[in-house]
Amino acid sequence: MGAHLHFDCFSGISGDMTLGALVDVGAPFDDLVQGLKRLSLSGFRLRRRRVWRGEIQATKVDVQIRAGLRAPLSLKRIHAILSRSRLSEQIKHQSRLVFDRLADAEGQAHHVAKARVHFHEVSVLDSFVDIVGSLISCELLGVSRVTASPVNVGFGTLHSAHGILPAPGPAVAILSKGIPICSMGPARELATPTGVALLRTLTKEFGPMPLITPDSVGYGAGDADPEDWPNVLRVFLSSGVSRQGREHDKVAQVETNLDDVNPQTYEHIVERLFRQGALDVTLTPVIMKRGRPGIVLTSLVDPDRVDAVLDVLFEETTALGVRVQEVARQVLPRRFAAVNVRGGTVRIKVAGVGRAGTKASPEYRDCQRIAERTGRPVKTILEEASAAYERSRKGKKARS
Repeated sequence: MGAHLHFDCFSGISGDMTLGALVDVGAPFDDLVQGLKRLSLSGFRLRRRRVWRGEIQATKVDVQIRAGLRAPLSLKRIHAILSRSRLSEQIKHQSRLVFDRLADAEGQAHHVAKARVHFHEVSVLDSFVDIVGSLISCELLGVSRVTASPVNVGFGTLHSAHGILPAPGPAVAILSKGIPICSMGPARELATPTGVALLRTLTKEFGPMPLITPDSVGYGAGDADPEDWPNVLRVFLSSGVSRQGREHDKVAQVETNLDDVNPQTYEHIVERLFRQGALDVTLTPVIMKRGRPGIVLTSLVDPDRVDAVLDVLFEETTALGVRVQEVARQVLPRRFAAVNVRGGTVRIKVAGVGRAGTKASPEYRDCQRIAERTGRPVKTILEEASAAYERSRKGKKARS
C-alpha cells in the first residue's frame, strides 16, 4: 500500500507484457508462483527469462501449459473457480471485473449474450495466470495507485479465427471506449483484450505521466518482436516512502450511525463491504440521542471505490445519510511472502520498520482454513507459520 505504479503503454499492452513488467520492476517471482497456487488450477508452470526487444532488455514470463482445462469455460464457471480459490477477496473481485469486461467486449464483438461467451480451454489458463498473476504482483508490490499513458493500439490488419480484421480488433476497440488511445509503430495489433481489460480494472487515471519519483523501472515483453521496434511495456514504480520511512496516501473514510439494524446482519454487511474494496471496516458501540445504544459503522476505502461502498450501505442498512471525508494515512511499507506449513500455504504480511528491520504476521484466514481442513489448532498453525517465515528469512540472509 502506498506505492504508485505508472504504465507507459507506448507499445501497447498485453497480459504477458503486464506480468513480465511487474516481475521486472520488483514483484518477487517465487512469491508470485506461490500466490498462483491459491488459484487451485493445475496443468501449468511459470518460467521467466531475459529477452531483447529492439535495444531494450525485458523480462518475459512464459506460461508453460502441460494440460488445458477439459472444456471451454463460461463466465459463470470462471466466477465459480475464482470464488472457490484461496485468493484474497480483493484479488477475487478484481479478477471477476477483468473477466466480466472481456466477456462483455467479446459478446458485443460477436453479437452474443455476455453469459454465452466461452473462453477457450487452453488459452483460458494463460488468461487466468496473466490476470490473477498481475493482480497478485500489484499486491506484492504494495500498489495503491495506478496511472497509465494513452494506449498504443497499433494499426493495419490482423489474422484471426474469424478472418482478416482491422487492428485494433473489435474487442480491443470496444474495451478502448472512454480511454485515450493512439496508433503508431509497426503495422500490427499492439494491444490485446486481456491487457486493456486488466489496465481498465486497475485504473481510471489515463493521460500524461503525473508527477512521480520512481524507485525502479521495469520492462515486460510479449511474444511479438517486430523489426526495428522496442515492443515492451514499461512501468515506473514509486514507493511513496516518507522521510520517516513510512508510506503515505489518502483514503476516504465512510461512516454512518445506526440504531435500528438487526445485529445478525452486520457480518453480511461487513463481508459485502470488503468484497466491494473496503480496506478496513469497524463497528463502534456508542450512545446516541435519547440515550439509545447504537453503532457507528466506519469504512476506509480507496477514493475510486466510494460509490460501491455507498451502494452497500444504502442497500443493506437503514441509513438515510452517510458521511464521507478524505483522510491522510501513514503506513509501514509492506509486502506478502508465502510459507508452507503442514496442511497448506500461509501468506505472511511483512512490514518494514525503517532501519530497525521488519515485522511479520501470518494471515489469520489462511491459518483458519488450514485448521478447519486438518482439525489442528489454529494457534499451532499460526506459530508454525511464524517459525517457517523466520527460518526462511535467516536462510536468505545466510545466502546473501
